[in-house]
Amino acid sequence: METVKFKLTVAYDGTCYEGWQVQKTGLGIQQRVEEALAELFPAASCAHSSSRTDAGVHALGMVVHVEVPRAQFKMPVRKLALALNAHLPEDIRVLSAVRAPEDFHARFDATGKQYRYFVWNHAAMNPLLRHTAWHVTRALDVRAMREAARRFVGRHDFKSFAANRGYDPGSTIRVLARCDLKRSGALLTFVIEGDGFLYKMCRGIVGTLVQVGLGRFRPEAVRPMLAHRDRREAGMTAPAHGLVLWRVFYRKPPRRAVRRLNQGPESGGRRATGKPSRRVRGFRPRAAEL
Repeated sequence: METVKFKLTVAYDGTCYEGWQVQKTGLGIQQRVEEALAELFPAASCAHSSSRTDAGVHALGMVVHVEVPRAQFKMPVRKLALALNAHLPEDIRVLSAVRAPEDFHARFDATGKQYRYFVWNHAAMNPLLRHTAWHVTRALDVRAMREAARRFVGRHDFKSFAANRGYDPGSTIRVLARCDLKRSGALLTFVIEGDGFLYKMCRGIVGTLVQVGLGRFRPEAVRPMLAHRDRREAGMTAPAHGLVLWRVFYRKPPRRAVRRLNQGPESGGRRATGKPSRRVRGFRPRAAEL
């Protein structure tokens, strides 16, 4: 069957969902996206995502690829996001929808991701941020937290900061290109960027950094924690609701190829193979999105 492949950038408030994936019990964001696709294109493929966010985690830049039978796609590409949003709940939105190369894969072509975690550091919680920021009432030592954050940057074994999924994840070595802390009044923003992330790794890093800010750990304790490769040696896991998948990075394709793909459905389709493209190794945090 001839198909047309699209790359969707999806944002969502994860408060009412059990994560991205379709769930045996509970509701996943993927289910809602696939239901919207089915309303427009009954034979559309599953939605393949760049990441699998956990229950309560949000996204501003989740990347998804889908394949639609060419015979069913009869609208201008520029209207696809609008059409999908008409069938989605208010807490999920397709921010953009563009044609993608036939070998594009949202997960396997990703070269890196950026997560942001928000903390409200004030005695009284900002009610407007109650679903998107962790409320920490005690004063935090931001200088110590920044010093500790720098020690996460580079190539390390992050086993001490990841939760156990119940199966062997393979290598627990990851490369972080960035681990920054910004402050604007009571709002703290942690920016963590890397080539990949283990299960609950970002939340383990943030929880540990907050405990550094509270005086539970010293900044120089980070390196011994990494070396121990034992979750019990590191700090707590931060709550899910403060975490946002902010952006996914890809190598920049030729500009001419992107322009040709997005001229409309008449630009051609392909035969669906269901096979992912090559795995891209290395991390290029400055690469533009497809």
